[in-house]
Amino acid sequence: MSRAELGDALALVNAILNGTAAVLLLAGRVAIAKRKRHVHRGLMLTAFAVSALFLCSYLTRVALTGTHADPHHGWVHATYLIVLVTHMTLAMLVVPLVVTSLYFALRDRFARHRAIARWTFPIWLYVSVTGVLVYVMLYRVPVG
Repeated sequence: MSRAELGDALALVNAILNGTAAVLLLAGRVAIAKRKRHVHRGLMLTAFAVSALFLCSYLTRVALTGTHADPHHGWVHATYLIVLVTHMTLAMLVVPLVVTSLYFALRDRFARHRAIARWTFPIWLYVSVTGVLVYVMLYRVPVG
């Protein structure tokens, strides 16, 4: 397998991990809304693990193949750039929010956890979903 093929394969793995994290986050939100704390905890810890695995895989792909330029033009390229910039900015912001949310939850400080999770959840979900969207736009939307 060439480096380019490995990079493409890892990009797909990353999209799958992001999509999985999004599904876990939504399921975790539903679980806590139904007051199923134990289920919520398991789903959110799994979402955290999947997101951490994504980060490792993403950094590996970038180290092996570098970043990839968007081959599109016009409105598709403009849309890609908007999605990418918001995704990257919020991805950097969400890491300390997730860690802080988990910290308070794991120490049974639920009032503080809820206060931070109100911000963390939508940002984390947006980052996970737009991660899949970035992959689709970069690797699956035809050029021309």
